[in-house]
Amino acid sequence: MANITVNPTRMELTRLKGKLKTAQRGHKLLKDKRDELMKQFMDVVRENRALRKRVEEGLMRAHGAFTVASALMSPEMLEQALLYPNQSVELDMTFRNIMSVDVPQYQFHTTSRDPGEAYPYGFAQTSGELDDAVDAMSRVFQDMLRLAEVEKTSQMLAEEIEKTRRRVNALEYVKIPQMLESIKYITMKLDENERANTIRLMKVKDMILKEAIQERREEDAKAAQRWGNS
Repeated sequence: MANITVNPTRMELTRLKGKLKTAQRGHKLLKDKRDELMKQFMDVVRENRALRKRVEEGLMRAHGAFTVASALMSPEMLEQALLYPNQSVELDMTFRNIMSVDVPQYQFHTTSRDPGEAYPYGFAQTSGELDDAVDAMSRVFQDMLRLAEVEKTSQMLAEEIEKTRRRVNALEYVKIPQMLESIKYITMKLDENERANTIRLMKVKDMILKEAIQERREEDAKAAQRWGNS
């Protein structure tokens, strides 16, 4: 038995049983939370994989179009065409709660909803491939923002899963076994004390009974002596 330093009293036993019940209930809740976090994490990982593939394909298309445009246009003309953008972007961040984890949500807004404003140049001296590249980049931007949101969510969920797992293991393999061992130790000590008290009471009862028998014999002997003298 491990070294246990608890006061073996009934009050301590009652207190430990209450703590054990609370720990077992907390252990079950934490296990349920861990399982639900794992489910949410796997959903986020699947979405992350699909988004990453879509973003990579979009970036490859944009890169290919820019490569063709840079081959057809001079570097000075390409730089001048993209030097002053027409659109500006505002990024908003909010939060949503997933199993007590506040994960970010990103939304962006452009100053103009006109698709033509995405092209910061005139069409007379630029190639159509540059239009395709700008269009591909504008299309992939939303997916890139969602990918950043999903990756941050997966990172935060993974950290929360690890913390929850450590708490579950601490309760399951350390705290609850220690409390069970302490309860067993106190129960054993109380049973020993009860048996010792019972034995002492039986011994006292035997001593009282022997003294009563001895007194009765002495009284009988004195009564017989008086009877004989008379």
